[in-house]
Amino acid sequence: MSNFLAELIGTSILILLGDGVVANVVLKKTKGHDSGWIVITAGWGLGVAMAIYCVGQYSGAHLNPAVTVALAALGELSWAEVPAYIGGQMCGAFVGATLVWLSYLGHWKETEDQEAKLAVFSTGPAIRNTPANLITEAVGTALLVFAVLAIGANAATIGEVDLKAAFSTVLNPLLVGLLVVAIGLSLGGPTGYAINPARDLGPRIAHAVLPIAGKGGSDWGYAWIPVVGPILGGLAGALLFHLLGM
Repeated sequence: MSNFLAELIGTSILILLGDGVVANVVLKKTKGHDSGWIVITAGWGLGVAMAIYCVGQYSGAHLNPAVTVALAALGELSWAEVPAYIGGQMCGAFVGATLVWLSYLGHWKETEDQEAKLAVFSTGPAIRNTPANLITEAVGTALLVFAVLAIGANAATIGEVDLKAAFSTVLNPLLVGLLVVAIGLSLGGPTGYAINPARDLGPRIAHAVLPIAGKGGSDWGYAWIPVVGPILGGLAGALLFHLLGM
Protein backbone atom coordinates (compact mmCIF):
# COMPACT_ATOMS: atom_id res chain seq x y z
CA MET A 1 0.00 0.00 0.00
CA SER A 2 1.38 3.44 -0.91
CA ASN A 3 2.03 6.06 1.75
CA PHE A 4 -0.58 8.31 0.14
CA LEU A 5 -3.29 5.66 0.32
CA ALA A 6 -2.37 4.53 3.83
CA GLU A 7 -2.47 8.09 5.14
CA LEU A 8 -5.75 8.72 3.32
CA ILE A 9 -7.37 5.67 4.91
CA GLY A 10 -5.88 6.32 8.34
CA THR A 11 -6.87 9.97 8.44
CA SER A 12 -10.36 9.10 7.17
CA ILE A 13 -10.75 6.76 10.15
CA LEU A 14 -9.34 9.38 12.51
CA ILE A 15 -11.74 12.10 11.35
CA LEU A 16 -14.73 9.77 11.09
CA LEU A 17 -14.31 8.78 14.75
CA GLY A 18 -13.06 12.16 15.99
CA ASP A 19 -15.51 14.47 14.25
CA GLY A 20 -18.12 11.77 14.77
CA VAL A 21 -17.88 11.97 18.55
CA VAL A 22 -18.17 15.76 18.37
CA ALA A 23 -21.30 15.41 16.24
CA ASN A 24 -22.75 12.94 18.74
CA VAL A 25 -22.22 15.41 21.58
CA VAL A 26 -23.17 18.76 20.04
CA LEU A 27 -25.92 17.97 17.53
CA LYS A 28 -29.52 17.85 18.69
CA LYS A 29 -31.50 14.63 19.16
CA THR A 30 -28.50 12.29 19.13
CA LYS A 31 -28.07 9.55 21.73
CA GLY A 32 -24.97 11.30 23.07
CA HIS A 33 -26.21 14.90 23.06
CA ASP A 34 -24.61 17.06 25.77
CA SER A 35 -22.47 14.21 27.09
CA GLY A 36 -19.53 16.57 27.50
CA TRP A 37 -15.87 17.25 26.95
CA ILE A 38 -14.56 14.03 28.46
CA VAL A 39 -16.56 12.02 25.92
CA ILE A 40 -15.13 14.15 23.10
CA THR A 41 -11.52 13.76 24.25
CA ALA A 42 -11.97 10.02 24.79
CA GLY A 43 -13.46 9.65 21.31
CA TRP A 44 -10.58 11.53 19.71
CA GLY A 45 -7.98 9.52 21.61
CA LEU A 46 -9.56 6.22 20.64
CA GLY A 47 -9.90 7.46 17.06
CA VAL A 48 -6.16 8.16 16.90
CA ALA A 49 -5.33 4.73 18.34
CA MET A 50 -7.65 2.88 15.96
CA ALA A 51 -6.30 4.74 12.93
CA ILE A 52 -2.73 3.90 13.90
CA TYR A 53 -3.62 0.23 14.40
CA CYS A 54 -5.17 0.15 10.92
CA VAL A 55 -2.41 1.72 8.84
CA GLY A 56 0.67 1.99 11.05
CA GLN A 57 2.34 -0.99 9.39
CA TYR A 58 2.09 0.66 5.98
CA SER A 59 3.03 4.34 6.36
CA GLY A 60 3.86 4.71 10.03
CA ALA A 61 0.47 6.40 10.48
CA HIS A 62 1.58 10.02 10.75
CA LEU A 63 -2.03 11.18 10.20
CA ASN A 64 -0.85 14.73 10.81
CA PRO A 65 1.19 17.14 8.64
CA ALA A 66 2.89 18.50 11.78
CA VAL A 67 4.25 15.01 12.52
CA THR A 68 5.30 14.50 8.90
CA VAL A 69 7.14 17.83 8.72
CA ALA A 70 8.79 17.23 12.09
CA LEU A 71 10.07 13.80 11.02
CA ALA A 72 11.38 15.25 7.77
CA ALA A 73 13.14 18.00 9.71
CA LEU A 74 14.81 15.34 11.87
CA GLY A 75 15.96 13.48 8.76
CA GLU A 76 13.78 10.45 9.54
CA LEU A 77 11.72 11.00 6.39
CA SER A 78 12.77 12.20 2.95
CA TRP A 79 11.35 15.62 2.03
CA ALA A 80 10.45 14.07 -1.33
CA GLU A 81 7.95 11.84 0.50
CA VAL A 82 6.27 14.70 2.37
CA PRO A 83 3.77 15.71 -0.39
CA ALA A 84 2.37 12.16 -0.61
CA TYR A 85 1.91 12.00 3.15
CA ILE A 86 0.28 15.42 3.48
CA GLY A 87 -1.83 14.89 0.36
CA GLY A 88 -3.18 11.65 1.79
CA GLN A 89 -3.86 13.29 5.14
CA MET A 90 -5.77 16.19 3.61
CA CYS A 91 -7.83 13.98 1.31
CA GLY A 92 -8.54 11.58 4.15
CA ALA A 93 -9.66 14.39 6.43
CA PHE A 94 -12.15 15.56 3.79
CA VAL A 95 -13.45 12.03 3.24
CA GLY A 96 -13.82 11.40 6.98
CA ALA A 97 -15.69 14.67 7.47
CA THR A 98 -18.02 13.84 4.59
CA LEU A 99 -18.80 10.46 6.16
CA VAL A 100 -19.65 12.19 9.44
CA TRP A 101 -22.02 14.53 7.59
CA LEU A 102 -23.74 11.56 5.99
CA SER A 103 -23.87 9.58 9.24
CA TYR A 104 -25.66 12.43 11.04
CA LEU A 105 -27.70 13.55 8.05
CA GLY A 106 -30.95 13.83 9.98
CA HIS A 107 -29.50 15.95 12.78
CA TRP A 108 -28.19 19.02 10.97
CA LYS A 109 -31.64 20.46 10.40
CA GLU A 110 -32.61 19.73 14.00
CA THR A 111 -29.65 21.77 15.29
CA GLU A 112 -30.17 25.53 15.09
CA ASP A 113 -26.76 26.54 16.43
CA GLN A 114 -24.49 27.28 13.46
CA GLU A 115 -21.38 27.38 15.65
CA ALA A 116 -22.15 23.88 16.94
CA LYS A 117 -22.38 22.60 13.38
CA LEU A 118 -19.02 24.16 12.52
CA ALA A 119 -17.52 22.69 15.71
CA VAL A 120 -18.25 19.20 14.37
CA PHE A 121 -15.80 19.88 11.53
CA SER A 122 -13.22 22.30 12.85
CA THR A 123 -11.87 23.93 15.96
CA GLY A 124 -12.50 27.41 17.28
CA PRO A 125 -11.26 29.46 20.22
CA ALA A 126 -13.18 29.83 23.48
CA ILE A 127 -11.70 33.34 23.72
CA ARG A 128 -10.57 34.77 20.38
CA ASN A 129 -7.04 36.03 20.93
CA THR A 130 -4.66 35.38 18.04
CA PRO A 131 -1.32 35.23 19.93
CA ALA A 132 -2.78 33.16 22.77
CA ASN A 133 -4.60 30.80 20.42
CA LEU A 134 -1.45 30.32 18.33
CA ILE A 135 0.61 29.57 21.44
CA THR A 136 -1.93 27.03 22.68
CA GLU A 137 -1.87 25.12 19.41
CA ALA A 138 1.92 25.27 19.24
CA VAL A 139 2.39 24.06 22.82
CA GLY A 140 -0.09 21.21 22.43
CA THR A 141 1.49 20.00 19.20
CA ALA A 142 5.02 20.35 20.59
CA LEU A 143 4.00 18.04 23.42
CA LEU A 144 2.33 15.67 20.97
CA VAL A 145 5.35 15.33 18.68
CA PHE A 146 7.89 15.16 21.50
CA ALA A 147 5.93 12.46 23.32
CA VAL A 148 5.21 10.46 20.14
CA LEU A 149 8.93 10.42 19.36
CA ALA A 150 9.74 9.45 22.95
CA ILE A 151 7.16 6.65 22.96
CA GLY A 152 8.60 5.31 19.72
CA ALA A 153 12.14 5.52 21.09
CA ASN A 154 11.17 3.37 24.09
CA ALA A 155 10.97 0.32 21.82
CA ALA A 156 14.68 0.66 21.09
CA THR A 157 15.49 0.08 24.77
CA ILE A 158 13.83 -3.35 24.80
CA GLY A 159 16.26 -6.21 24.31
CA GLU A 160 14.27 -8.89 22.52
CA VAL A 161 13.25 -8.34 18.91
CA ASP A 162 9.81 -9.85 19.44
CA LEU A 163 9.19 -7.54 22.40
CA LYS A 164 10.19 -4.56 20.27
CA ALA A 165 7.62 -5.56 17.69
CA ALA A 166 4.97 -6.07 20.35
CA PHE A 167 5.64 -2.67 21.87
CA SER A 168 5.60 -0.92 18.50
CA THR A 169 2.50 -2.57 17.07
CA VAL A 170 0.41 -3.21 20.19
CA LEU A 171 1.28 -0.66 22.86
CA ASN A 172 2.42 2.37 20.85
CA PRO A 173 -0.97 3.17 19.22
CA LEU A 174 -2.75 2.90 22.55
CA LEU A 175 -0.19 5.12 24.27
CA VAL A 176 -0.45 7.75 21.53
CA GLY A 177 -4.25 7.65 21.87
CA LEU A 178 -3.95 8.21 25.63
CA LEU A 179 -1.55 11.06 24.92
CA VAL A 180 -4.18 12.75 22.74
CA VAL A 181 -6.75 12.31 25.52
CA ALA A 182 -4.34 13.89 28.01
CA ILE A 183 -3.63 16.84 25.72
CA GLY A 184 -7.33 17.36 25.14
CA LEU A 185 -8.21 17.25 28.83
CA SER A 186 -5.37 19.54 29.88
CA LEU A 187 -4.81 21.89 26.93
CA GLY A 188 -7.95 21.57 24.83
CA GLY A 189 -9.99 24.24 26.60
CA PRO A 190 -8.71 27.39 24.88
CA THR A 191 -8.91 26.31 21.22
CA GLY A 192 -10.41 22.82 21.01
CA TYR A 193 -6.90 21.40 20.37
CA ALA A 194 -6.58 20.84 16.65
CA ILE A 195 -2.87 19.91 17.06
CA ASN A 196 -3.12 18.73 13.46
CA PRO A 197 -3.46 20.96 10.36
CA ALA A 198 -5.22 18.26 8.31
CA ARG A 199 -7.67 17.50 11.13
CA ASP A 200 -8.87 21.12 11.03
CA LEU A 201 -8.40 22.29 7.45
CA GLY A 202 -9.74 19.23 5.62
CA PRO A 203 -13.05 19.12 7.54
CA ARG A 204 -13.34 22.92 7.41
CA ILE A 205 -13.22 22.68 3.61
CA ALA A 206 -15.86 19.94 3.82
CA HIS A 207 -18.04 22.25 5.95
CA ALA A 208 -17.66 24.98 3.34
CA VAL A 209 -18.66 22.85 0.34
CA LEU A 210 -21.16 20.32 1.69
CA PRO A 211 -24.89 21.16 1.63
CA ILE A 212 -25.24 21.16 5.42
CA ALA A 213 -28.71 22.29 6.46
CA GLY A 214 -28.68 25.69 8.16
CA LYS A 215 -24.90 26.06 8.31
CA GLY A 216 -23.16 29.41 8.74
CA GLY A 217 -19.72 30.55 7.71
CA SER A 218 -16.58 28.41 8.01
CA ASP A 219 -14.59 31.02 10.01
CA TRP A 220 -11.74 31.29 7.52
CA GLY A 221 -10.26 34.19 9.47
CA TYR A 222 -9.26 31.77 12.21
CA ALA A 223 -8.38 28.84 9.94
CA TRP A 224 -4.66 29.64 9.67
CA ILE A 225 -4.06 29.27 13.42
CA PRO A 226 -4.72 25.49 13.64
CA VAL A 227 -2.43 25.09 10.62
CA VAL A 228 0.52 27.33 11.52
CA GLY A 229 0.44 26.69 15.28
CA PRO A 230 0.73 22.89 14.99
CA ILE A 231 3.49 23.10 12.36
CA LEU A 232 5.55 25.43 14.59
CA GLY A 233 4.83 23.31 17.65
CA GLY A 234 5.68 20.09 15.85
CA LEU A 235 9.05 21.46 14.79
CA ALA A 236 9.72 22.69 18.34
CA GLY A 237 8.85 19.29 19.82
CA ALA A 238 11.08 17.50 17.33
CA LEU A 239 13.93 19.93 18.01
CA LEU A 240 13.62 19.40 21.76
CA PHE A 241 13.66 15.63 21.27
CA HIS A 242 16.79 15.95 19.12
CA LEU A 243 18.56 18.29 21.56
CA LEU A 244 17.95 15.91 24.45
CA GLY A 245 19.52 13.13 22.41
CA MET A 246 16.64 10.76 23.00
